[in-house]
Amino acid sequence: MFTVLIRTIILYMLVLLTMRIMGKRQIGQLEPFELSITIMVSELASLPMQDTKIPLINGVIPIVTLLLLEVILAAIQLKSEKSRLLITGKPSVLIAKGIINIEELKNQLLNLNDLSEELRLKGFFDVGDIEYAVLETSGQITVLPKVKATPATKADVKINEKEAILPVTLIMDGKINKESLNYINKTEKWLMEQLNRHQISSAENVFLACIDSKGKFYFQNKLEKREKS
Repeated sequence: MFTVLIRTIILYMLVLLTMRIMGKRQIGQLEPFELSITIMVSELASLPMQDTKIPLINGVIPIVTLLLLEVILAAIQLKSEKSRLLITGKPSVLIAKGIINIEELKNQLLNLNDLSEELRLKGFFDVGDIEYAVLETSGQITVLPKVKATPATKADVKINEKEAILPVTLIMDGKINKESLNYINKTEKWLMEQLNRHQISSAENVFLACIDSKGKFYFQNKLEKREKS
């Protein structure tokens, strides 16, 4: 039992390291060769976990080999456009100037129902509203709508508003984040003043406190009260 536990921990850490080196993209955003490596790594890791008769090294060596292969292929793609086209392919234009490219749909083994579904997921229910639709190498479809179907922005209607900022967490589950306070050039005294305004005497009573994307102080105490100031 102890042997299985140790083998599992080692293989888990190795797979986790492999995934971290491969990057932060989600499964739906992986290139074909990245997805194949991911599947193979999971299979190679599961076999030594299930069968203790298989030497651990028999699972480690193939995983490390695939990891090195991934790193090498990524480096080659950075330096060579031709290799990038060979390994990952190139985007396919499914709709151009409002006209569906029937031949490209056939080449990509897509039918009109598949295309319509992807467009609906992007928020477009009418093909006539699409100027361009591109099938990316990751399998995602990028849509450029026609001008008449493009949502109006605040700049279009001349609404002046400050740019959003990254939210900063100040308190998490009763614990003050001193690094975040230093980041916004504030002190614990300032933080306690903000809490005192809302009749909160201790940070331990706060589940979450932060500066939101609009620069406002937001907090929620452990009794599920939510407020902004």
